[in-house]
This record gives sequence, structure tokens and C-alpha cells, in this order.
Amino acid sequence: MAKRKFKMPTAYTILFLLIILVAASTWFIPAGSYDYADGVPVSGTYHAAAANPQGVGDVLLASFRGFYDAVDVCVFILTVGGFLSVVMKTGAVDAGISNIIRRLNGQEKWLIPILMLFFGLGGTTYGMWEETMAFFPLLIPVFLAAGYDAVVGIAVILLGAGAGVICSTVNPFATGIAAGFAGVSLGEGILLRILQWIVFESAAIWFVMAYAARVKRDPSASVVGVGAGKLHVSAAETTPLTGRRKLILVIFAVTFLVMIYGVIPFDEMGLPLPALGWWFPELSALFLVGGILVGLADRMDEADIAETFVAGCADLLGVAFIIGISRGITVLMNSGSITDTVLHWGESALSGAGSVAFTLLVYLIYLPLSVLIPSSSGLATLSVPILAPLAGFAGVGGELVVTAFQSASGLVNIVTPTAGVVMGALALGHVPYDRWFKFVWKLIVYFLLLTLVFLTVGVFL
Repeated sequence: MAKRKFKMPTAYTILFLLIILVAASTWFIPAGSYDYADGVPVSGTYHAAAANPQGVGDVLLASFRGFYDAVDVCVFILTVGGFLSVVMKTGAVDAGISNIIRRLNGQEKWLIPILMLFFGLGGTTYGMWEETMAFFPLLIPVFLAAGYDAVVGIAVILLGAGAGVICSTVNPFATGIAAGFAGVSLGEGILLRILQWIVFESAAIWFVMAYAARVKRDPSASVVGVGAGKLHVSAAETTPLTGRRKLILVIFAVTFLVMIYGVIPFDEMGLPLPALGWWFPELSALFLVGGILVGLADRMDEADIAETFVAGCADLLGVAFIIGISRGITVLMNSGSITDTVLHWGESALSGAGSVAFTLLVYLIYLPLSVLIPSSSGLATLSVPILAPLAGFAGVGGELVVTAFQSASGLVNIVTPTAGVVMGALALGHVPYDRWFKFVWKLIVYFLLLTLVFLTVGVFL
């Protein structure tokens, strides 16, 4: 009898196993808590707390509680699905992609650096991450039609934005929050972060372009297979780009541009532009209105628009579930009162270290913390007030703690299965997690080693 080959479990199974592992750890990791002032933990106040080990019932409820906790993101994902379903039904995207491929005439590779720089700038300036979910269904077909695989489409977005987030320069949701808690200005350490972004974004572009060239030259080099996934438009298909479809593409593009403008905090970045302060509820409403406008432009009747929109929401229901389940891990840690204990262990490990050793240890400690607490703003709020005061005793500026924090958080978030964006993107592209890890692990190692170098240099600046 032939042996059955190991098959990588689905994203759902991986996340449920992690939930079980976290629940089990609440039985062994001592419960503890810091004293909080205005929602911020006070360094040196850690004390034991009543244990609250998580049982079978908590494991079963964790994903649902996580879904409630992430309901704004999940509704946004569903609304984007509805919007894209209406757009796709019009044939405008097919026509636009076919036109792009014909115009590029074999030079599709230049889409990679252009788009990665776009996402990288979004990542480094305002932490563009969850918002990228709207772009995967749009760009994966473009790269499939160009003869690449789904991994290229995913990597252009995830690694483009991810390299930017790792090297956040003025990102108010990570760098800004962390700098505030560290008692430093957003501008302190920015030169180091700008240099880091240039190097990291260049490395990411080179990495993706080299892989894409191999796949183009030899389709068997793909880690998943060229054309894998449901979303596919052939370059040979010729859908006419009519005036009506051009109008739909304009509405389509304007919707995304408004989304980008709406979430950028111009006021916090010191730019003289009105900030809308939009987040997921407003963005969901934007895509709902966009879907209706596209349907009207295509002369669909009311029932057709509604049915198509709802069907599109259903297509992304699995992605929304993945995001909710991943949030359940953080919910379990907080319910089991072990989040502060893990932070206290980090605080204890850093005491008495020299300046270089301290800085590198902060970064290494933030790597596992970022797996357990994937939210960069949440991790900054919980940890920086504890770790930043220790930097002074080691002769290290608070800006290096900020850089170490954001570098670790950003690095982990492009590979960890606890990150809803990663798992959601892979689900959209129908790329198994093990295939993504096989593709990206070398770049992760490059980024890790480069960060250690930048942090060491930062100590002596």
C-alpha cells in the first residue's frame, strides 16, 4: 500500500491548532498583570493575577469572539467582494487587463517595481496593510494574464507594502504610537528608517522580479503552478474596451483613490491637506456606493445589482472567517491573563544588557511578541511603555526601541499565520501557506540580518 504524502492543512486548521496551543499555554504560563494608567501599562508594576486557564469551551468560542473583535475588518472584506463582483460582471476589468497586456507587449515585468513602490510608500507613510486586501482580487488576474503565477501577484502587494511597514518612517499607527510612548518625536531616528526603507524595498523588488523572471522563463519553477487559482484572464482573450467600460474603470479607479486618501492621516503627518479620518466603516460604505454606481453605469437593474453584490460578498466569506479566527488568538491570550506575563518576561530578559546587546535583544523579543499580538498599534501600546524606560539604563535612545519594535512587527506580519492579511491574501490567490513560506523564507532571513545590522549601526549614530 502506497504511503500517503503529507498535505499541508488549510489556513483554518492551522489557526485552530494555534488557538489550541495558546489555550493550553494558559494552563502553564502564570497569569499576571501590570498596573495601567490611561490604558497604558506602567513599567515595574507587574504582579501576579488570578489564573484564568482557557478550556474547551473557550477554544470553541475564541474564533467567534475574534470575529466580533474584527467585525469592522470582516465587513470591509465582504463589501469589497460585493463591489468587485459587480465590476467583474460588467467585463470592464477583463477588457482593461487585456488592453494593458497588449500595450505592455512583453514588458509586464515593469509592473512589479512600479506597483511595489506604490504599496511600499503606502506602507512606510501610513502603515498600509489591511487596506491592501482590496487590491488582491484586482492584481492577481493581471499577473496571471501576463504569464506569471498567483504568488507574484500576492508578493507584489504583500512584500511591497510589507517592506514599507517594516521600515515605517512616519506611520502614525505604529511608529507614531510607539514614539509617543517612548517619549521621542516622530522625527527622531527617521534618517535610519529612510535608509532602511530604501534598502529593504529594493531587496523586495529584486527578490520578486528574480522569481517572476524564473517563472516566466520556466513555468515549472513556480512554487504553486502558473495559472493556479480561480481568478484568471488570458492575454489571448480580447474583450472590447467600450466607452461604457472605460467609465466603469474610471469609477473603479476613483473608488480606490478615495479609499487611499481617506485613510491617510495628513494632519498627524504635518501635511496641509484635510484628513478625512476614515476607517473600515467608512471604507465599507465607499465600496457599497461604488458598487451601486458601477451597476448603474452598466445599466443593470436593481435586482441584478443586489444579487451580484451579495454573491460577491459570499465569495469572500471564507477570507473574513480567516481574519476573525486569527484575531481569536489575541482574545484567548487576554482572557487567560498571559499577555502581560509574556511582556514581563521580555522586561526581565533585557535588564542589565549593554547598549548593542540591549537593542538586538529588544528586536529578537519583539519577533515572538508580534506573532502573539499581530496588531502593531496594540503591541506598541502594551509593550513600548515597559521597554522604552529600560533603554535609558542601557544608554540607548528611545527611537531605537521604536525602530526595533516596528521592524520586528512588520517582518513577522508578512509570514505569520496569525496575520489575517497574509492568510486572507493566500486564500484569495488559492496559494497554500506552505507554498508561500517556501517562497518567502529567504527574504525573511535577509530582512532579519539586515535589521540587525541597521540596529547596530543605529546604536553608534
